[in-house]
Amino acid sequence: MTPGEQVIPVAFNLSTLVPRSVASLYSHLVTRPTGQALRLGIESQIEEVGSFCLSVLDFSQVVVLDYSCADEVVAKLLLRVAVEEDHFVLLSGVTESHQDAIDHVLERHNLSVEALAAGDPAPRLLGVTTPDVVTAFHAIQRLGAGDAKRLADALSWTVERAADALQSLALRRLIQAAGGTYCPLPLP
Repeated sequence: MTPGEQVIPVAFNLSTLVPRSVASLYSHLVTRPTGQALRLGIESQIEEVGSFCLSVLDFSQVVVLDYSCADEVVAKLLLRVAVEEDHFVLLSGVTESHQDAIDHVLERHNLSVEALAAGDPAPRLLGVTTPDVVTAFHAIQRLGAGDAKRLADALSWTVERAADALQSLALRRLIQAAGGTYCPLPLP
């Protein structure tokens, strides 16, 4: 990715993907086979989009999400795209009940993801984080694109501390990084 190059947001409404991936429509995402079928459907659509993609998984119509389905849909999808430097994942419409299942599987895999709660415009981090990473994440959301010095100045940190936090965010695919500039993911 080069500086200034934008990712292409692609939204996946999970409740509408279920009928294409499994035989029936319902808003209860339970069982590993359901999650696997859903993830494979998402991965197939990702292949069609190509590079510089932001996959937005919309949970707003999902009533129940169990651990095995969260593991298949969220964790395994994050593991798949973790090696693609130009692919990002964002969750939207996440409720407290979704968050419990998602946090559990992300911690097990040592993963993190950016999420938008239902009705809340401010993104949050789910999964494995540290206080510096959370602080840097919220600061870059507020400040917009910039480098480690800008973040360090805003937080009264050393440049090294800011650079470490930004690098951690970038490696976890929570922000875009290009040429020493870091920017938040575009929100839907």
